[in-house]
Amino acid sequence: MKYMGSKARFAKHILPIILKDRQPNQSYIEPFAGGMNMIDKVDGIRIANDQHEELMAMWQALIYENWDPPKSVSEDEYKAIKYNQDDYPKHLVAYVGFNSFGGKWFAGYRRDKQGKRDYWAEHYRNIAKQVPNLEGVILSCKSYTELEIPENSIVYCDPPYASTTKYRDSFDHDKFWEWCRQQSKIGHQLFVSEYNAPEDFNCIWEKPAKTSFSWHADNLPAKKSVERLFIYKN
Repeated sequence: MKYMGSKARFAKHILPIILKDRQPNQSYIEPFAGGMNMIDKVDGIRIANDQHEELMAMWQALIYENWDPPKSVSEDEYKAIKYNQDDYPKHLVAYVGFNSFGGKWFAGYRRDKQGKRDYWAEHYRNIAKQVPNLEGVILSCKSYTELEIPENSIVYCDPPYASTTKYRDSFDHDKFWEWCRQQSKIGHQLFVSEYNAPEDFNCIWEKPAKTSFSWHADNLPAKKSVERLFIYKN
């Protein structure tokens, strides 16, 4: 699924590091599962959490309720759902809302440019391909601070990045890093994707990347950045 900040293109690099020492029956947890572009490549016990209520309703409908989403949505339908969200099922609102510029929540209708690209067909195919790989995943919808994590779990965090385009809700980065410290201290193997981290976190992997957070300007150059994976030093 196309999703703002997705790690799909980095999964082949990051997951071997995260899962290298995984033990039998050890739980794998994502507190910020989002578009499920990492956890769909993991097997075993998996918990996918995200506090975005509509998004998790969509995954519930797709994975466990055999919902077949629409293969196309007109611009008028897109706008109707965007401005009247309470009148539509949450799973449909999410399915439509995230098929926007850059995978950002209702960031604008993606038009088929001169018949060259059918964005809705792509959206449908991408999600249909993912769903079988998510069967058996435990879904959770709450704040990461309220998440009940099984003992000695592997925890992969892909939170909203600091100093980038904001997600729908505000995010307290200092509070998040303190939570990471506490989870590491009680025995979880915790990994965090970010551009930068506090000094008491070590970078164990990095890779230059091009990203763009200018969803409405196709002519703007991509922003150069360095994706990094961190663990707590102690």
